[in-house]
Amino acid sequence: MAMSCLALACRTNNPALDPKERSVVTDSIRYMTSSLIHDLSIHGPVAWLNYFEESPDFFMVSDGQLAFKDYQSGKTFIESILVKNIVTIHLQLNQLRIDPLTSDLASIGAGFHEELTDTTGKIILADGYLTGLVKQTKPGWKFRNLQWSLHKSN
Repeated sequence: MAMSCLALACRTNNPALDPKERSVVTDSIRYMTSSLIHDLSIHGPVAWLNYFEESPDFFMVSDGQLAFKDYQSGKTFIESILVKNIVTIHLQLNQLRIDPLTSDLASIGAGFHEELTDTTGKIILADGYLTGLVKQTKPGWKFRNLQWSLHKSN
């Protein structure tokens, strides 16, 4: 009896995606990441706000520290601090991994190289790995959460 209850409790209401559905989700997230990279290079750091889920459920972690506890804290930081210090962002992703979980939710991971140009013209380089959960919303795919880890220099 206990095994039957456990089996029923673990059963998902979302059936596995078929290969065509997985492909649609994967392709649309690849398009989202390409758009993000383009928008960051054109509009600078404020472009991030178009890719964060506008929800108290959103959060971002950087190197093990909570950077944004929700969308509003991220928006406040970007609009009041980041845009005043960083002029351009050039982001490159490599070995992008997309794991469609449902038709509207997926896990992603990728190596990244980032070149930030500050207001004095100084270029700051960063390399690392990011992971996140992306969610399909009415306006498109958005990061529900995001985690950045920098490679440590030797």
